[in-house]
Amino acid sequence: MLLIAGLGNPGPQYARNRHNVGFMAADAIARRHSFSGFSKKFRGEIAEGTIAGEKVLLLKPMTFMNLSGDSVGEALRFYKLSPSDLIVIHDELDIAPGKLKLKTGGGNGGHNGLKSIDAHVGKDYRRLRIGIGHPGHKDRVSPYVLGDFAKADMEWLEPLIDAIADHAELMARGDDAGFLNKIAMATGGTAPGPAKAEKKTETATGGKPAPAGKSHIRQARNSAQPKALPTSGPMADMLKRLFGAKDD
Repeated sequence: MLLIAGLGNPGPQYARNRHNVGFMAADAIARRHSFSGFSKKFRGEIAEGTIAGEKVLLLKPMTFMNLSGDSVGEALRFYKLSPSDLIVIHDELDIAPGKLKLKTGGGNGGHNGLKSIDAHVGKDYRRLRIGIGHPGHKDRVSPYVLGDFAKADMEWLEPLIDAIADHAELMARGDDAGFLNKIAMATGGTAPGPAKAEKKTETATGGKPAPAGKSHIRQARNSAQPKALPTSGPMADMLKRLFGAKDD
């Protein structure tokens, strides 16, 4: 048996918060794999189903994020499961939006939900970390995670949540690399990329850049313009004879 806990805060006012992305993933897995409806148990909401031929329990703690371990620990003890049978899905500030990491153990990174679970069951469980990005300063973290995803975030969030549900079988089997690879393939191009680098002030060869607004073709045309006509020598004499030019 496998216990998958999606973390979040209860109540409609928190439903679209960045901190609730674990709830969103749990709901998507339940829909995709035809789980039973969620019912109240273990100070949370729990649904039962089967993934990859194994019985799976989906748990959404209703204790608020900071006390997630109360609910998760109670469920784990009731079913006599070990931390290795637990997968926790949660938001991660230190991962770019739309990116995932799946690993066993590790630190909590200041995440209060993980701190609570660590205190109840130890650290040897798997964590599916869903990147939401960082607001830039620690003083802005709380309002950021408790703020709703922006409308523009839906472009990467919805495909990502769907992909997690679609490929949950690989995660349930313990094929973490295969799972992450499928997610990357399914969401290719939807997650925000890195910021574009600033334009350099010199060319690759060290010269000055072309004037703004001039294309490479225009630069080539300008370089093809004829140079000033010679005023002395055999060529100058020939031109004078051809065009009847007079000496000064």
